[in-house]
Amino acid sequence: MVVGCGNIKPHLINLNTFNIMSKNLQKFGKKLKDLRIKKELSLREICRLTKYDPSNWSKIERGKMSPPSDAKTLQKWAEVLGINKSSELQEFVDQAIVAQGIIPQDILSKNDAVDYLPAFFRTLRSKKSTKEEIDKLIELIRKA
Repeated sequence: MVVGCGNIKPHLINLNTFNIMSKNLQKFGKKLKDLRIKKELSLREICRLTKYDPSNWSKIERGKMSPPSDAKTLQKWAEVLGINKSSELQEFVDQAIVAQGIIPQDILSKNDAVDYLPAFFRTLRSKKSTKEEIDKLIELIRKA
């Protein structure tokens, strides 16, 4: 698949990566719909309460569109959906951001975090990291 925009040179996206992103969108959409149904809110009601377009909300629930990345919008959604605990709110926002294929900004803004992401990614890919990389990752986790 080739993705491009205007005069920007198109980039090739691995079809497997596209499928993974699609699954993440569907996973977040299902969670969003489950939370709405749990609160016994119709699609129109939730959109009236959150001031969000029903067509776009429906597309997000079906995994056809990315959720917004704006933290204030996501916090409003969480509030209306009954997500009150700070840890649950952070998880909800993180799930929305991950569904978009983005690393959360608070992670990227931590000193040295970006330097250790390659070692973390290798670990997730089941590739062996060096002892030095593991030690640095452990130190970063301790500082967090």
